[in-house]
Amino acid sequence: MAEPLRVILAGATGWAGSALARGIAAASDLRLVGAVGRRHAGQRLGEALGEPKLDCPVHTTAAEALATPADVFVEYTKPDSAKANILAALAAGCHVVVGTSGLSDTDYEEIGRAARQHQRAVLACGNFAITAVLMMKFAEMAAAYLDHFEIVDYAHETKIDAPSGTARELSVRLGHIKEAKLDVPLEKVRGPREARGARLNGVQVHSVRVPGYMISVEAIFGGRGERLQIRHDSGESAEPYVGGALLAIRRVHTLTGVKRGLDTVMQ
Repeated sequence: MAEPLRVILAGATGWAGSALARGIAAASDLRLVGAVGRRHAGQRLGEALGEPKLDCPVHTTAAEALATPADVFVEYTKPDSAKANILAALAAGCHVVVGTSGLSDTDYEEIGRAARQHQRAVLACGNFAITAVLMMKFAEMAAAYLDHFEIVDYAHETKIDAPSGTARELSVRLGHIKEAKLDVPLEKVRGPREARGARLNGVQVHSVRVPGYMISVEAIFGGRGERLQIRHDSGESAEPYVGGALLAIRRVHTLTGVKRGLDTVMQ
């Protein structure tokens, strides 16, 4: 029997990270060997989460955690620390799974160069939920047939990054198919141009930040006399993200360089 994959999880005591940590604990083919979480640094992860199977230490920084050999590093922290964590993990010889949103295309270009240099893979997923992946696939199908489309990104009032990683990934995917048509060019808009959202990868993206949402993303397509809305809504539980994240951890080693989207490793 093959040895379990050794995993380091940054953000292991957070909302999504703690659910993933418990998912790893229940998996016979994965073993959590290190965690990053400033608030619980110095403890065993099992003490912080109430899960005896999680006997790895919690470190203050990714650099400390990476002193322990590992196969896969999972980045689930904050945008301001994510890129440095990813680059450190690649330098330490780990493949990387990224669940943190807020990294730019320029950031991923730099990360891609490092991944190729170290002959490792980075799988960046704007959303690990299967319903979110399906929403993106259906939106790609629609973009092949409809010329007018925009993205609306909804999240809670304290979410710092805009748009969300899910909306940013969707804009990349749709932009690869075609640039969304604008009958009124942005430079001819009467009033603040910002009211039309941000142009990302050839698509207008609008971010809403109010209480009552977790993460919701909607792709809106229009034709003459018809409209199609494809939407993903997440609830307050992090459980929908666990299965997809475990799949990413298990299959990231089959890739090379930077890949975007969970469907990259879905059969």
